[in-house]
Amino acid sequence: MGIIDELIDGAREGVDARKRDLPPAELEAQLSRRGEDRPFQEALSRPGLSVIAEFKRRSPSAGEIAPGADVSAHVAAYERGGAAALSVLTDAPHFGGSLEDLRAARSAATLPIIRKDFIVDPYQLYEAAVYGADAVLLIVRAMSDRELRALYEEARALDLDCVVEVHQLLQHWFPVLARA
Repeated sequence: MGIIDELIDGAREGVDARKRDLPPAELEAQLSRRGEDRPFQEALSRPGLSVIAEFKRRSPSAGEIAPGADVSAHVAAYERGGAAALSVLTDAPHFGGSLEDLRAARSAATLPIIRKDFIVDPYQLYEAAVYGADAVLLIVRAMSDRELRALYEEARALDLDCVVEVHQLLQHWFPVLARA
């Protein structure tokens, strides 16, 4: 099993545990507290260079990057530096992130934010919306065509933009999203 497969399996286990702690219906009820819309896609389509500044505490390949970093200070600096959008890793076991990092970033900056994680379940889309994301990362390798389309459609229904990551250029994937 490769590292990507381990990360995907870990994401599924993490979702199952969080669902036990906060049932889906209770999470969905929190959507009404969602803040103002910050369109991620629009931020990237403005004239000139559009930088997505990423907050990441560690990675499986690089190890510790910024273990005790203050997410609020980092994202505020990214905004002052001219970033168009923010990326916040929320995977805890492998990247040291959290949903609280997402919430803190939302409070500290006015830029749109993408939740960068291994999204494998609609529950994670609701988490993203509740904790302050404006977009989510969907990794093609992490799911079947049917799951990809369903997650894409659900994200759009929640007014979340999607960045779709493909590791191999295959024409097969483009019709899946074009039909969504």
